[in-house]
Amino acid sequence: MNAQHRGTIVVVSADVGAGHDSAAAELARRLADRGFAVHRVNFLHLLPRPARWMFREAYRGVLRWAPWGYDALFTITGRSRLTVAVLRGALAPLRGRARRAVPAGTRAVVTTYPFANQLLGPLRRSGVLPVPLVTYVTDFVVHPTWVAPGVDVYCTLRHARHHTSGTGATLDVRTVSPLVSADFPAATRTTRRAARRRFGLPERERLVLIVAGAWGTGDVEATVAAADAADGVRTVVVCGRNAGLRQRLRGLTRHVLGWVDDMPTLMRAVDVVVENAGGLTCQEALSCGLPVITYRPLPGHGRANAAILAAAGLTRWAPSAEQLRRALATLATPDPPSVGGWTGGWADPAALVADEAGRQTGGGCAAYRRRRAVLDAVDEAVGVLATVLPSIRWVGGR
Repeated sequence: MNAQHRGTIVVVSADVGAGHDSAAAELARRLADRGFAVHRVNFLHLLPRPARWMFREAYRGVLRWAPWGYDALFTITGRSRLTVAVLRGALAPLRGRARRAVPAGTRAVVTTYPFANQLLGPLRRSGVLPVPLVTYVTDFVVHPTWVAPGVDVYCTLRHARHHTSGTGATLDVRTVSPLVSADFPAATRTTRRAARRRFGLPERERLVLIVAGAWGTGDVEATVAAADAADGVRTVVVCGRNAGLRQRLRGLTRHVLGWVDDMPTLMRAVDVVVENAGGLTCQEALSCGLPVITYRPLPGHGRANAAILAAAGLTRWAPSAEQLRRALATLATPDPPSVGGWTGGWADPAALVADEAGRQTGGGCAAYRRRRAVLDAVDEAVGVLATVLPSIRWVGGR
């Protein structure tokens, strides 16, 4: 079916790391295959220009230099509904921009970033956004920052848990398969020897892939040192876009990579993955059937994800360097065990979104266009008044 016959779906993510954007990109690809036009929105681009850089760099800086601060913020917002309400109120001035980012003819809006829910949820609840609002939770922990009045459906992964039960709301939660590209399980059709040649890796070694997200966040040097001390393994490190980390690691280990475009083939080349966040890279490794060890997890969502994954038996959490070495000795085998039932048997998020969009009637879209025209006129009038009134006061005072 042609995209123009099915309408537009807006997908809102954020370029904070790569996980939220990668999930959004995979969802957009699947929706396009189903005949929808997809309009991507970066949440950070709804902020005033100086605030975009400040927000991203503040988040990166806290994770790197003051992880205890991020952990405290994660805990506080997890225990107090008031703090999330304050966040929602702080985002209220951006609602006009958010509304204008949703084009006429939209059938549904999907978010892959929690703060987007706090911005769009009130618009949906008040009727300003008259189309379904769906969120895909990228973590295994449903933190209260994901939960907002007005969100119609929450798509969560198998084994996902609520960080706290004190949200005071009954949520429509659906279990879905992870938004992982089919290229990852398909990469198993490539021979390991060919995959290793692709990256110039030794063909006969037991290889441990160490990942730390797009930003190379966490104490990666300590992880590399601990893994290198394990018997019979060799490390391969992906530093993402962290050029400084890559430069520092070149003196510690041989196989150090920057940003990798072909992660499916790289994962086919290795025997085990060591990670620190439990995010998308972890999900990609599990979809390949690779054993995963969590070591030195990031504060906040990283530790919460690690606890859930380990309790479910999907990964191993190594609390110390010695336990990491023992786990590597057990898991880094020539024929690593696979994780069964990880991706199959659960709803495709794109199918769920398409069903929600199918419930949207043409009348709702027409009502949205009329309401949007009225609100745009109000916004324009307010802008004119803000420009003219100071001039009137100045003329009157002469």
